[in-house]
Amino acid sequence: MDLAQVLEIASCTDPGMVRSHNEDSIATDAANGLVVLADGMGGYNAGEVASGMATTVIVAEMRQILATTQPNQIDPRTNQTIAARLVREQVLRANSSIYQAAQNQPQYAGMGTTLVVALFYDNRVLVAHLGDSRLYLLREGALRQLTRDHSLLQEQIDSGLLTAEQAKNAQHKNLVTKALGIDPSVEPEIHEYQTRPGDLYLVCSDGLCDMVEDNEISMALQALGGNLKLAAQQLVQMANDNGGRDNVSVILVRVQREYPGARSVMAKVFAWLK
Repeated sequence: MDLAQVLEIASCTDPGMVRSHNEDSIATDAANGLVVLADGMGGYNAGEVASGMATTVIVAEMRQILATTQPNQIDPRTNQTIAARLVREQVLRANSSIYQAAQNQPQYAGMGTTLVVALFYDNRVLVAHLGDSRLYLLREGALRQLTRDHSLLQEQIDSGLLTAEQAKNAQHKNLVTKALGIDPSVEPEIHEYQTRPGDLYLVCSDGLCDMVEDNEISMALQALGGNLKLAAQQLVQMANDNGGRDNVSVILVRVQREYPGARSVMAKVFAWLK
């Protein structure tokens, strides 16, 4: 199924008001139901290189795989869909590529990137993430953060050292505890959610959520959700109007109707046996 007929996607990325260049990278492949956002880190242009490698590797590899493989196919070894394995393998491939480049080229030493990968398939969305870039869902007027930041700040909130209110003014907001390309191996956090027609998904770098409160994001999406391109641009503008201290990137995905995956005979047998 060509999911470009099902998913409406709009995106916007901007250097912000302080940074001289943009180390965020975004990529979308509507036909395959794939969106990727990466927020790079590292000296000089190394962060830009890391994030660009992440989006390029993952989208190119996934596009090639999805040309011959349905993500809802059942893996007989696990009796689960193979979507999570496909995404995980490409995230690990991107991690290896970035890590090797950093090891082999001194100007890229220590580079890395956050990552959010969202794969829409079979009335579901599979999400893999590392770092503090986020995925939100707006459903029936309520905005909910689906990812949990891999950050020192989040760990301090979880342990009770900081309240959510105190965290807003913390000095170490950008210290992530997981990232792509920093270590030889890494495990992305992967979850899957059922989608509904009318759902609006927001993928963003921390340049948005550090500058704009969740309730303001929600109001903007509800007010401008009829025009996704305008909504994406407005969110970026709101971050810049509030100081724009970082690069800011936004991807919006609206589910317009159901998109069940094709069922093989074996898949039907496994479903019957469950």
